[in-house]
Amino acid sequence: MIGIKEFNKKITSLKNTRKMTKTMKMVSAAKFKRAHRAQINAEAYAHKITELMGRLAGSGSSSHPMLTVKKSVTKALVVLFTSDKGLCGGFNNNLIRKTRNWIKENPYKYTTIGMSFCGRRGNMSFRRTAKINKYYENITIKPTFEDAQKVAQDITEDFKMGNYEEIYLAYNRFDGPLTQTPMIEKILPLDASIFTKPEASQSAKPSKTPGASYEYEPEEKEILSFIIPKFLSFKVFFTLLENAAGEHGARMAAMDKASTNTGDLIDRYTLLRNRARQAAITTELIEIISGAEALK
Repeated sequence: MIGIKEFNKKITSLKNTRKMTKTMKMVSAAKFKRAHRAQINAEAYAHKITELMGRLAGSGSSSHPMLTVKKSVTKALVVLFTSDKGLCGGFNNNLIRKTRNWIKENPYKYTTIGMSFCGRRGNMSFRRTAKINKYYENITIKPTFEDAQKVAQDITEDFKMGNYEEIYLAYNRFDGPLTQTPMIEKILPLDASIFTKPEASQSAKPSKTPGASYEYEPEEKEILSFIIPKFLSFKVFFTLLENAAGEHGARMAAMDKASTNTGDLIDRYTLLRNRARQAAITTELIEIISGAEALK
């Protein structure tokens, strides 16, 4: 049977753990507030540029290589966005599980599936089993547009060179501080259908005239060559912002749950310790009374 001394050690250890989880919750809450504000500030621009790309991609008048959907596709790239650190509940695990299932479901469609990683957790999970294309270190902690441009330039170069014929983003869509939805979304080639899906993170309202033709000034190719890189860079940047906000929200919720569970364990062990102390006192009283009776 566990003695009072052991109970005291467990209770002290649990109290220290609760202090740590409460501190981590407060830190995550402060970081979440900043990350969520950045995500909200970028959302309006995300809707506008997505709406514009939806109209251009849906016009059907362009032969731009990034707007051309190939009939036969054998090589795909998945860019996976996760956190660098853990202790955030199922934030990373749910997305990694969805990505693994997606890869298992497409073994015959693609002969090659490469992976790039934004976030250490994703890289650690797939580094032994996946064909790694690139790993971007330390860009999910504090997202910047420069880092997003680097990722967008790399995937654009891979697509233009023919290294990969389809490119997907795997990330957690931010629905709220307590809810993140794992998503796998095709980013290249730019297909009009991806701009009208209701589950897209920065989906805009579909154009009222999806098949309309446009007069371009300057030339169509020049406009698209300017807008498409901007869209891809901002798409990656907005995904990084959603990833950061979701990570801090998930960690905040996980630490709050951990603090609650630790408090329940403290109450339980305190009750067991008091029972053990009462039993020890009762045993001592019985021994004293028995000894006094024996001396009579």
